[in-house]
Amino acid sequence: MPNDHEPALTPLWTSQEIAVRVTLIAEEIDRDYSDTAPVLIGALKGAFIFLADLMRKIQTPVEVEFMRVSSYESGTESSGEVQVDWGPTGDAIGGRHIIVVEDIIDTGITTTAVVEYLKQFAPSSIRICTLLDRPERRIVEIEPDYTGFNFSDYFVVGYGLDLDQKYRQLPGIHGLATNT
Repeated sequence: MPNDHEPALTPLWTSQEIAVRVTLIAEEIDRDYSDTAPVLIGALKGAFIFLADLMRKIQTPVEVEFMRVSSYESGTESSGEVQVDWGPTGDAIGGRHIIVVEDIIDTGITTTAVVEYLKQFAPSSIRICTLLDRPERRIVEIEPDYTGFNFSDYFVVGYGLDLDQKYRQLPGIHGLATNT
């Protein structure tokens, strides 16, 4: 329940709308990887719900790894500095086709840092799958291969996305008032 100190939430996508997009992305991945088993690399913590739902919809065999990457200290603006706390090893992804599964691509700084980090392990290919894309805020040129929704204006929460560890449990995606 919101109180006087909680920001107002604006519904953007329902759990049903998200489920439809996840299914469509899974179908694209199945087409692209019909002859090989890619490794899905989930960016923790924000992408874990998206990754779980996506894996259940993909019919092609896949493996999963995780990375812990941070660029938000607190609040709604990125610090601009990316830190890879941990990620997959070369044994897990070297010579393999990998798909980085992101919750959101905004400035592109974090996703670019993730791709550069993963390149050191010489994967066969790297593709990017994101639930949310906000291309008008790009600082670094990067384009996802698979996108759930494009959006602008809001800081978003729900379906795994958070504000200071709050709101991840919401089944839909909501925008926060811009004055937060």
